[in-house]
Amino acid sequence: MPSALPDGEPVPADGALPASALAGAADRPLGFYLHVPYCATRCGYCDFNTYTATELRGTGGVLASRDNYADTLVDEVRLARKVLGDDPREVRTVFVGGGTPTLLAAGDLVRMLGAVRDEFGLAPDAEITTEANPESVDPAYLATLRDGGFNRISFGMQSARQHVLKILDRTHTPGRPEACVAEARAAGFDHVNLDLIYGTPGESDDDWRASLDAALGAGPDHVSAYALIVEEGTQLARRIRRGEVPMTDDDVHADRYLIAEETLAAAGFDWYEVSNWATSDAGRCLHNELYWRGADWWGAGPGAHSHVGGVRWWNVKHPGAYAGALAAGKSPGAGREVLTDEDRRVERVLLELRLREGVPLALLREAGLAAARRALAEGLLEEGPYEAGSAVLTLRGRLLADAVVRDLVD
Repeated sequence: MPSALPDGEPVPADGALPASALAGAADRPLGFYLHVPYCATRCGYCDFNTYTATELRGTGGVLASRDNYADTLVDEVRLARKVLGDDPREVRTVFVGGGTPTLLAAGDLVRMLGAVRDEFGLAPDAEITTEANPESVDPAYLATLRDGGFNRISFGMQSARQHVLKILDRTHTPGRPEACVAEARAAGFDHVNLDLIYGTPGESDDDWRASLDAALGAGPDHVSAYALIVEEGTQLARRIRRGEVPMTDDDVHADRYLIAEETLAAAGFDWYEVSNWATSDAGRCLHNELYWRGADWWGAGPGAHSHVGGVRWWNVKHPGAYAGALAAGKSPGAGREVLTDEDRRVERVLLELRLREGVPLALLREAGLAAARRALAEGLLEEGPYEAGSAVLTLRGRLLADAVVRDLVD
């Protein structure tokens, strides 16, 4: 969740949504994102809305404390119940992210999940995920999460090479994420993801292959692999600008992606989104699919974004300001926008093209259809799905996904 917030119209003090956003809501899937904004240290590449204890000292007082954060977030879940109304609507997915959610006590995460269950109810097959830092969990912690209702966990592995982790300012030791997978399986988790990053300065092809092999050897059923993006304002960006570490170019990113696809496919993983692979449909991250398909979700926590029925809003960034708003009985919303039909069409093209099922050609305008024909001729779209009415990226198309989608939208 990037730290920068867009502009927008004010959010009403009670958080009320336009009637149009709630029309037909009971028939749409609903997910919850619960943001935990705390980290033990700040990773050099991170631009997310997160805070270390040092960064919060003197800026938020008791309101920004990790110790009472779960209570504050529960207050927003209760606000969501008031805003969304009393129509029966079970929650399909819950995703606890950060930051480092596992810096909180396991019981706090279970209590936050319990508030969603108590206020809305969970679908019988609900997907309940938390992100986790490998160094902040142990078997007892994982067992508490599993007993409390979590059934999916995502560990930040990034790399199996110590020198790569050092560049990223990651504090876990190589081998620990793989051990966490075994501990999560022993605790009864149905689905386990490992997050990897490629293209770190100083990483070689062999380093990347070693990271993939280590991840696969651990036995997850889901792997996410993201190209490192150097965000302005981060410590890593400053180090690159000073010439301390080299910048990785796009050709290297493309080579690493091809290595990932080859390695993961050989191990029985299928891509279902440009940066995500799973061993089965059951292993896919349903919560992220809510985002990619424009469903409804409520994001609780500082800086969290939400979307319901074509209305998108975002919370104030700072934990102290967030907690202060809720303590005063007000919405923590900082701004919102009401999407037009054209906005939603464009977003569908932008997001659904990244999925294995692709985007319906019927969503494209005349210029977009012409661009799709060119992309097909250039080997960027698959022929079979195109003939059936969908634009689906080929492997080469995935390498150029951002350029392809820009053409289709234009």
